[in-house]
Amino acid sequence: MKVHVIGFAKKVGDLIDGLVGVALFFIVAIGITFALLLWFTRCLKSTIAVVVTTLIAVAWQLGLLHTLGFGLDPYSMLVPFLVFAIGISHGVQKINGIAMASGYTDDSVTAARLAFRQLFVPGMVALLSDAVGFVTLLLIDIGVIRELAIGASLGVAVIILTNLILLPVAISYMGISQKAIKQAREEAAHDHPFWRLLSSFASPTVAPISIVIAMLALAGGLWYGQNLKIGDLDQGAPELHPDSRYNLDNDFVIRNYSTSSDVLVVMVKTAPEGCSHYDTLAAMDELMWKMQNTEGVQSAVSMVSVARQGIKGMNEGSLKWETLSRNQHVLNNSIARAEGMYNSDCSLAPVLVFLNDHRAETLEHVVAAAKDFAEENNREGLEFVLAAGNAGIEAATNEVIAESETTMLIAVYAAVSFMCLLTFRSVAATLCVILPLVLTSILGNALMAFMGIGVKVATLPVIALGVGIGVDYGIYIYSRLESFLRQGLTLQEAYYQTLKSTGKAVIFTGVCLAIGVVTWVFSAIKFQADMGLMLTFMFLWNMVGAIWLLPALARFLIKPEKLRQPDVSVVAN
Repeated sequence: MKVHVIGFAKKVGDLIDGLVGVALFFIVAIGITFALLLWFTRCLKSTIAVVVTTLIAVAWQLGLLHTLGFGLDPYSMLVPFLVFAIGISHGVQKINGIAMASGYTDDSVTAARLAFRQLFVPGMVALLSDAVGFVTLLLIDIGVIRELAIGASLGVAVIILTNLILLPVAISYMGISQKAIKQAREEAAHDHPFWRLLSSFASPTVAPISIVIAMLALAGGLWYGQNLKIGDLDQGAPELHPDSRYNLDNDFVIRNYSTSSDVLVVMVKTAPEGCSHYDTLAAMDELMWKMQNTEGVQSAVSMVSVARQGIKGMNEGSLKWETLSRNQHVLNNSIARAEGMYNSDCSLAPVLVFLNDHRAETLEHVVAAAKDFAEENNREGLEFVLAAGNAGIEAATNEVIAESETTMLIAVYAAVSFMCLLTFRSVAATLCVILPLVLTSILGNALMAFMGIGVKVATLPVIALGVGIGVDYGIYIYSRLESFLRQGLTLQEAYYQTLKSTGKAVIFTGVCLAIGVVTWVFSAIKFQADMGLMLTFMFLWNMVGAIWLLPALARFLIKPEKLRQPDVSVVAN
């Protein structure tokens, strides 16, 4: 005897079992981040400070969620890592700034104050932009996504306290190692061929080439991104690997039985005691026939199925009598044993439609057929209402996401653009920060289409994160670039100095976080493996956009002479 278990409860149970693996990968990511951060800072004390303050932010976030009555589910369990990633990003910038300031003073308190004054405004703007980006997820009228938005926004809020305020205070007491200070002074005093090479992205020769490449990438991403779908694209549970026990059992049941775990329910509303009338049952029978002859449907069941069997049974099992009788007394008797197929006053009865799968195209096709039937047959006293069942709920979720995704992205970019405009007081500066993010979003959609990942509850946070992490990089890079331009440096030289200071921290953060999440590809939960690849792309490409495309845009949009500080002696004369 073989036992095959399928259904929503079994799927969620398998996902919960995989939470242990998620926790393990989170620990691995922390370990990798710690090792790389230690290599970058050359200081054990500051490395511990960054990791501990970031973990404090994660702990506060989880505590606040519990206090507010929220919890973690299989779809939001990646949010703590997103908070950890954002915290590490800002922590690296703080430590890098303190190390550079320590090259000019031996006092740890003074170094911490200098770094705090220099990085607080761009850090605060970046984190507020992150928070606003996650808050826009509230525009999507789905409870799970709204809980996720609240959790992520709380995480970003506590990072302001831990990584922007607590971290420099802790370093002012702890200080950083002499080895780290020596390294900072040597880097400040020497010319670096690698940073000099990357500074050519801001040169008049390379910048136009970069813009052309970016435009080609944008066109390619828009073209291929048209294949991106809303919802699930695979049979079974797309959150699990195709060879998982659940998906193998699901495939067996679908191939051998006319039922499945994917059920769409059409509710039939009538006046009280109206669900047993012949006209109602005949309309339900017609709906069942239409659904059973719709591609993607295995079978359909309702009280009509019980009535037909009951009438046949009352006539010695003759197949000729397996139909609906026009005699109301016969109909009433035939549905007497079907109490579970209608409510207490016989005003609501479900039609259960068993589907082959819950892929997006299957749901769209079946729901469209049901809607067409409802529009043609709804009348006074009889109404066909969509939809219940797990497949019906997923179809409704897909429709809400499809309607809200574009609005959400527009709101995200509008909010982030407003924050940048408020900070830099320049449309050109805002474009330098925002346009690389737009390219990342479009290429991210193309990558999701290429990998066969649909836009759904589990993937929306990554789309919002793509803007959040990217704007962090862009704001830090541009704020330093602008400060050097105000000192009278040329654009290319100013960008070289930016790379020596903030740029190296941005590159390190992108690579460090990417290495931490790429290990997720080995997860037993498929959507975590997919998210690992997506986050790796987001971390790396946002870093590339800030380092490569931002200076190229600045070459065409920024006028350095307008930013230079006036000569005091000239003004005095």
